[in-house]
Amino acid sequence: MSIKSDKWIRRMCQEHAMITPFEEKLVRSGVISYGLSSYGYDVRVANEFKIFTNVNSTVLDPKHIDPRNMIDYTGDVCIVPPNSFALARTVEYFKVPRNVLCVCVGKSTYARCGIITNVTPFEPEWEGHVTLEISNTTPLPAKIYANEGLAQVLFFESDEPCETSYGDRAGKYQKQTGITLPRL
Repeated sequence: MSIKSDKWIRRMCQEHAMITPFEEKLVRSGVISYGLSSYGYDVRVANEFKIFTNVNSTVLDPKHIDPRNMIDYTGDVCIVPPNSFALARTVEYFKVPRNVLCVCVGKSTYARCGIITNVTPFEPEWEGHVTLEISNTTPLPAKIYANEGLAQVLFFESDEPCETSYGDRAGKYQKQTGITLPRL
């Protein structure tokens, strides 16, 4: 398995629409960077958010998520409360090839402010908008800027295709659009 370069990522996006929309160069002027980097792709966070709240004093249960525990918000800047959490999605839509695994990590600009971005790996033949988990680990409110970079995706190509892909299994998050809540 090897990590893939900007040349490989560009070719896969041009020939197979692996990332849509695709920004061929790193955009940095006046924004938290996004687009193609040396060995990855910096994704943007869309302007749709679900901010967790405790107004109902309930327990957060991943098997039975109660949407009343979240406030829907749309805007250019999302304020994540102290020691709290929000869900968002990428602007970009992904189509992962059968012999590729993607790992997503947070950008240092946010990490240095105590903002942690968690995303599970994009499995072979997974497709959709990526649901982003954003944690504010600080005692202060934190700004998240929509349509700017939030995380970087790294692409690992295997020497051989997997036996059973996410698409073969008809995974529960296949072709998700919008912010997707936990499913059983």
